[in-house]
Amino acid sequence: MIHRTWLERPTLKKVKCVHTNAEKYIVNHVLTPGKIYEVKNETEEFYFIIDNTGKIGGFYKDYFEEVQEAK
Repeated sequence: MIHRTWLERPTLKKVKCVHTNAEKYIVNHVLTPGKIYEVKNETEEFYFIIDNTGKIGGFYKDYFEEVQEAK
């Protein structure tokens, strides 16, 4: 039931969208290239982020690159 609390969970890391050239799905409605998103959960294949709709969405990792946080 982890999906019920994803919006309130701490951010694991931040990722930057590098493209929306999806082969199978339309993602350019919910992702913006160049925008940084907060990762709320992660699997081997997907990042679960708060997308442009304000909801959690699962997206293939190849749309993103990890952002190094300044300290």
